[in-house]
Amino acid sequence: MFDKSNTLFPIKDQYVFLTHCGIAPFYSNALKREYEIAEAQMRTGALVFRQYDAILDGLRQTAASVLKTVPDNLAFVKNASEGINLIANGYPFRPGDQIVSYVHEYPANHYPWKLQEKRGVELVLLPDRDITGRAPPKQPVAWTLDDLQKAVTPRTRIVALSHVQFASGYAVDLTPLADFCWAHGIDLVLDVAQSLGCLPFYPEELHVAAAVSSGWKWLMGPIGSGLLYTSERFRQRLDLTMVGAESMRQGTAYLDHTWDPFASAKCFEYSTSPIALAAALECCLREVPQRYGQEALAAEIFRLQDVFLGALDYARARPVFAPELLRTPILSLIVPQGAEAARRMLLKENVVCTERGGYLRVAPHFYNTEEEMERAARLLNDFTG
Repeated sequence: MFDKSNTLFPIKDQYVFLTHCGIAPFYSNALKREYEIAEAQMRTGALVFRQYDAILDGLRQTAASVLKTVPDNLAFVKNASEGINLIANGYPFRPGDQIVSYVHEYPANHYPWKLQEKRGVELVLLPDRDITGRAPPKQPVAWTLDDLQKAVTPRTRIVALSHVQFASGYAVDLTPLADFCWAHGIDLVLDVAQSLGCLPFYPEELHVAAAVSSGWKWLMGPIGSGLLYTSERFRQRLDLTMVGAESMRQGTAYLDHTWDPFASAKCFEYSTSPIALAAALECCLREVPQRYGQEALAAEIFRLQDVFLGALDYARARPVFAPELLRTPILSLIVPQGAEAARRMLLKENVVCTERGGYLRVAPHFYNTEEEMERAARLLNDFTG
């Protein structure tokens, strides 16, 4: 069912790549698509803009199909930081309002909210909880819904969290979280950079207010590409903080300065978009999550994890979250001999992993093979520091 060929994924010629939670290999067909648009600019200059609207519309349509929403709810952004800043800076906060987040969020989902303190907004950070009872001291693990419920007050306007935490790999069950926020009239804003492309995610079904993702992790798109989802209800409440010709309905009628922004999420695409990157990201979405389905991708990732864990000596490395208790696309491993030392050893053997928060992160994608997973486990089994 899955195409795992070296032709489609040339990185396999040299590396066993197991860090799709970082900068993933650029999907080869997407590179070809990006080159087509870049070459068209080289050969035709401004005439490449005859494809401009079609490329961006195509990206929104494909992403909407994957997320089970409508194209009007999606915008092309450069990265998660840009998307979250557009939301945070445009939200109608009043002095005394609260944002609830987590103490160990990725910076893209922390600093834009921290910035709101200048507007008199209080940022409440959920404490870290070792819900496993076995994590090393001071290493990040998880937040709890119980702590969230206790932190929320009538002044809470936004809950800003990651679907999957980048360091520990903690994957929250979105349904009770989303139900709680919806029942209390709180806008739920999610960073889905570590889940979009590897876990099922349907924002409308969950009543998520907004979600943001970079495109170069599990989506395997080009660096400098990403997606911003906003519900229509939520979008109507936001002020525009960055605007330009692309935000306005009159488009290329540049001497018409009427204030007439799009009602759709296109209003956030404030300036000329890098359409070669947008075309490449659309290719990734169309040929992977749209083709295979988010559920099938998650199942294959978890199957490969099981192969790896089945071959792993837990005395050498063990997952902070036992798979039978919590499935997460990032296997964050506790390595007694040192995660960074293990990462360097694996890299010498052309196995690519990353270290974050004191954990060794192993994050296979659907195109990895059982043999690759077993080889990585054997190398860790032999690692003595």
